[in-house]
Amino acid sequence: MSIHTAHRLQNINEYYFSQKLREIEQMNAAGKQVLNLGIGSPDLPPHPAVIQALQAESDLSNVHAYQGYKGIPALRNAFAQWYQTWYTVSLDADTEILPLIGSKEGIMHICMTYLNPGDKALVPNPGYPTYRSAVELAGAEPLPFELSEANQWHPDIAALEAMDLQGVKLMWLNYPNMPTGQLPDADKLQAVVDFAAARGILICHDNPYSFILNKNPWSILSLQHAKDNCIELNSLSKSHNMAGWRVGMLAGNASRIADVLRFKSNMDSGMFKPLQVAAVKALQLDEGWFNELNFAYQNRRKKVYELLDYLQCQYDPQQAGMFVWANIPDGWDNGFALSDDILHKAAVFITPGGIFGSAGDRYIRVSLCSAEKIFTQAIERIKAI
Repeated sequence: MSIHTAHRLQNINEYYFSQKLREIEQMNAAGKQVLNLGIGSPDLPPHPAVIQALQAESDLSNVHAYQGYKGIPALRNAFAQWYQTWYTVSLDADTEILPLIGSKEGIMHICMTYLNPGDKALVPNPGYPTYRSAVELAGAEPLPFELSEANQWHPDIAALEAMDLQGVKLMWLNYPNMPTGQLPDADKLQAVVDFAAARGILICHDNPYSFILNKNPWSILSLQHAKDNCIELNSLSKSHNMAGWRVGMLAGNASRIADVLRFKSNMDSGMFKPLQVAAVKALQLDEGWFNELNFAYQNRRKKVYELLDYLQCQYDPQQAGMFVWANIPDGWDNGFALSDDILHKAAVFITPGGIFGSAGDRYIRVSLCSAEKIFTQAIERIKAI
């Protein structure tokens, strides 16, 4: 008997990095020792105090049971204080914060909560591929809106107004932007919030990069009336080197949090309590932690600039986040061609910008999640081609 996959998977392909990592594993097995400069998985550890908190709490005998779907009060309170301290945004810890098992989970939760078959959601091009796939898995239609370097990678309001927006319920944004590294512009994003509010569109802002190489952390909820039609995902994955710990959160007005909780409570059984206790410790770290983290990324970024200069790529030195986004030179058909050439000739993997959408075809993205010596080796290998 043949069992077919659900229709919802018809337009869903295996994640690009999943496929590419298999290819890299095969090359490594053949002795190539590929230097992977593509994936944004922090290689540095969390603060020692965070690890100690996890260890100490895990040693207790009464912390291994199922936990509440909304997280422990101490974690919600810590998130609320974090938002007040760093973003100047006031949130009610009981009703306006929902801890998540990673913010990527939240993208799916939001789409499943609000989208029906036949609905549409605006997704950025270029943008994080999960926005599109989550919309499609919910049975809705992703409607791309183009971001361009000419418009500083911000939405073009005039272009949005010219689109057929019938059936659009959600709009995905993220600043500091991934993959472009564009910093938020409060005035431009206020215009987007106002545009969406006038059309009954809920903005979903994904905000995991606000502390990386950025002196001014920013939240869309700091904008005027933003709580009326905006919700925000955040995470400790990048800001605290806790990607594998899967600690994220959703912030928004109480009714939106209650909506998403209805779906989420049917999908998991709460987060391991020692992880939550350790996350509280992480959220209490002061500016010294971020300064130390960004010092390492600044030095790595200098090496990436050296690599990109050799490849004759163009980049904006003001971009933020843990990647560098760069325009490829003439002579290459697209970023895929440049990436594959370097991978097969130098055993160095760099992400092609086209995986983020057609507007990224002439770009590549380099991750800062490798030690400086790895970048030095990569440069030497590429120069030896």
